[in-house]
Amino acid sequence: MSQTPIVECVPNFSEGRDPDAIAAITGAIEATEGCTLLDVDPGKATHRTVVTFVGAPDDVVEGAFNAMKIAYERIDMRRHSGAHPRFGATDVCPFVPVSGIDMDGCADLARRLGERVGSELGVPVYLYEHAASSPERQNLATVRAGEYEGLAAKLADPGFKPDYGPQEYDDNVARTGVVAIGARPFLVAYNVNLNTRNKRKAMKIAALVREKGIILRDGNDEIVRDDEGKAVRTPGLFKAIKAIGWFIEEYDCCQISINFVDYRISAPHEVVDAIRRVADKEGVVVTGSELVGLIPMDAMLRAGRHYLGRQGLTEGASEAELIEIAIRSLGLRDLTEFDPADKIVELRIREDGPLVSMTNRQFIDKLGSDSPAPGGGSVAALCGAMSAALSAMVGALTVGKKGYEDAWPAQNVNAVAAQRLKDAYLADVDNDTAAFDAIMDAFGLPKKSIEEKKARGRAIRAATRHATLVPLQVLERTVEAVECAAVAIASGNKNAKSDAGVAALTARACAEGAYYNVCINLQSLKDEEFRTDVRGRADAAMAKVETRVDELTADVRAALS
Repeated sequence: MSQTPIVECVPNFSEGRDPDAIAAITGAIEATEGCTLLDVDPGKATHRTVVTFVGAPDDVVEGAFNAMKIAYERIDMRRHSGAHPRFGATDVCPFVPVSGIDMDGCADLARRLGERVGSELGVPVYLYEHAASSPERQNLATVRAGEYEGLAAKLADPGFKPDYGPQEYDDNVARTGVVAIGARPFLVAYNVNLNTRNKRKAMKIAALVREKGIILRDGNDEIVRDDEGKAVRTPGLFKAIKAIGWFIEEYDCCQISINFVDYRISAPHEVVDAIRRVADKEGVVVTGSELVGLIPMDAMLRAGRHYLGRQGLTEGASEAELIEIAIRSLGLRDLTEFDPADKIVELRIREDGPLVSMTNRQFIDKLGSDSPAPGGGSVAALCGAMSAALSAMVGALTVGKKGYEDAWPAQNVNAVAAQRLKDAYLADVDNDTAAFDAIMDAFGLPKKSIEEKKARGRAIRAATRHATLVPLQVLERTVEAVECAAVAIASGNKNAKSDAGVAALTARACAEGAYYNVCINLQSLKDEEFRTDVRGRADAAMAKVETRVDELTADVRAALS
């Protein structure tokens, strides 16, 4: 199951003093459908504003372009000066993968935006980091060398030909400057507090964990140097980590300030655990930590699974439980308030649908009303969610229990997979009803003229195709849900055998209900190629579910007899 793609974009604009210009730039992002503005950080001394927003890939590219267009209208680089290095009105614009998209996908977005900025706005574009067109252009400092003042000479050099846009240094380029567009990992800024005011200890702890490491000293506390006279360093414990130790007057203690350049290489929970061990050897205690800015959901879920695993419990817990255990274990509420809805990127832009947000009674009452939606499709998805939840429950009742040691690994993996399926099914409870509503909206379009009738027909066909694919993905996902139930039945806690059996039965109900919805929607479509493909996939998935559930049901009945 793939996640909904979410991309973060962090454009830096060379304007930090004119609030009207900044508001116009960020307003262009907010006005772009699908984009959520997360942060605006202007700096007067740097004469620069760092903007952070997120959304689906296509929406983020559109939002970035709209903001850059305003920036080029409002910022004249011929009159710009500030403390921060820069070479354009929009100085840099990196795309950052958050979920459901990788670095290569973000590099493609950078190229798409770069081509458009170069051709439509006439601004020279350099690609950098993961989107770089050559190894020499990966480093932003290399790309930006000479800054704005050196652009005329830079553009005259064939070796610095822009990846997109004009190479000539004309009046337009003199006004706009150039821009670096790229793709980079999500950077997590993180602080760990210590119960000491001794800055040397803090600096030593930071040096021991960061990638750059610590300068080696001899028995006389003299720096050890190589043949070229350079200080010799002992590598730190973690890659992709930058850290420094300093004293913070606000907290009246020392702190380790960390930048996780790529949390997938070195995760916050791994580094915090290591700092605790290293600090203990120095006689220092970690008293809490704090997140600066935002963090991806994935980093928090990894931490939650890590700490549950250390307790010998199943890692297949709900998203909410994993986040809570991560917050408590990392000490993220020891220094300041930590609201997941405000600090986790996905939760800033994601909300449960209206149906999933209902109480059981509200949903059932709505289901039993004269409203045609929610209907069987949403109920089928709900059955899938309940099936997966039961499989996860059996895993939780098995891992850590005496007598089931051999089953712990399989049950743990199974519970994690079941939780993932559960969340996907819950989303489809609302997706199915939304798809039905879209069909109704299409039928409500005007049909007076010939063109209106054609447009209405196209809209109805498109909405019906989509409404067919939603239950199809529910059905195909259920093949995996049935296997989760199979694992729960085979090696799960015997006292939960009946629960595991119900997981199989509700999976069957899910599949059957989704299959019905696929078939009824296909009846109104005339595209034979689409009908044949979808019906073939649906028949194949339904057959697998039927066969497997029949086997599992027989096994459960035999065991309970």
